[in-house]
Amino acid sequence: MTDVRHESFSAPENSEESRQVKKVAALAFLTNLVLVAIKAVLAFSTGSLAITAGAIDSATDSVASAAVYGGVRLSTRKTRSFPYGLYKIENLISIVVAFFIFIAGYEIARRALTEKAKSPDVPVSAIGWLFLTVLIIFMFGRYAMRVGKKTGSPTMKAEGRHRQVDVLSSLVVLLSATLSYFQVKIDFYGITVDQLGAALVLIFIVHAGWELLSSGMRVLLDASVEPETLEKVRSIVESEPEVTEVMNLAGRNAGRFRFLEIDVALRTGNLDKAHHVSVNIENRIREEIEHIADVVIHYEPSSKEHITVAVPLSDTQGKISAHFGEAPYFAIVRTRKSDGKIEKQEILENPHTRTKTGKGIKVAEWLISYKTDIVLTKEDMSHKGPSYVMNSADVEMRITSAEDLGQAMEELSQDRDGP
Repeated sequence: MTDVRHESFSAPENSEESRQVKKVAALAFLTNLVLVAIKAVLAFSTGSLAITAGAIDSATDSVASAAVYGGVRLSTRKTRSFPYGLYKIENLISIVVAFFIFIAGYEIARRALTEKAKSPDVPVSAIGWLFLTVLIIFMFGRYAMRVGKKTGSPTMKAEGRHRQVDVLSSLVVLLSATLSYFQVKIDFYGITVDQLGAALVLIFIVHAGWELLSSGMRVLLDASVEPETLEKVRSIVESEPEVTEVMNLAGRNAGRFRFLEIDVALRTGNLDKAHHVSVNIENRIREEIEHIADVVIHYEPSSKEHITVAVPLSDTQGKISAHFGEAPYFAIVRTRKSDGKIEKQEILENPHTRTKTGKGIKVAEWLISYKTDIVLTKEDMSHKGPSYVMNSADVEMRITSAEDLGQAMEELSQDRDGP
């Protein structure tokens, strides 16, 4: 088996995408500092436990954002000690963020359960400032999610999801402060409005933390690339005419990048041609799927147990056509290589009979898509376009004197010199 490793893609630190991710990470840190300042002043001046919970949440986010920014800067670098890059730092940072969130949740729960409930003094100006924090979080969350979807960065997606949760928790704080301002009395088993607001914020915090922790751990434990992406890769590989079988396909995520490993059987034993096929596969994967950092392709000549034969027909009864490109039908026959026994036979309508130019070449390409091994024709196709197309795909073209499909297959069975 021959291995081909392609690493033509890289995510340099100064790439446009990396610069954008780092910009958002820096803005997240600065935004958190602003929110901490606003909420800390309000918490001190009002004595509200719910606002204090929000301030603790934002303070924790500030520390986490600083770590995220450092992680994003490091994740795109490759060193001698880490030749495959430090992409997983982004996922590691997501886990760190989750633990910070849990710490904040613990602090809120401790204060809600141990401190004596008291009514906060909330002025109308505090409600205005809290509304401003909700607006800031909402706008920044939408921005972070947009960048995350564009770049595929798990850190930015995590930041965006976290902000969405922050909007809900901040609305709870705003509602709690508003009810306190209007002196709405709610006594639920001795729990005040302020404590109830803090408890609801805690629920949001724990949920956000668990999502970040579970998704980050999946990547660190080398969980597979999502099934729909692997299926798309398989479809790309199988559409390559030279590929007879995809023996193994595996992939993993690291940060926002994907690493793929593919084992294929090829109809050719020529190393130069096999290398060319592997390059074609890799290029198509990169064109159709985002953030491919590394593709490793193992290939080997296929050990064929079946032979697929294509024969041009003039009717559906099996009469062989004297023409190739203009034949209205084609028989596609699958036979066992060991004894020539037919296992499957179907007659297909030629989709290119009305094509004005390059008809024969298009038919040849169409037949190759069926993994054809041998084409039987009445006319000599040597030095013609279809012949060159077939040769490049290692498809053998033979001249037959048979008048119908049955005779042609009988001739082939008696002279099984095919691949």
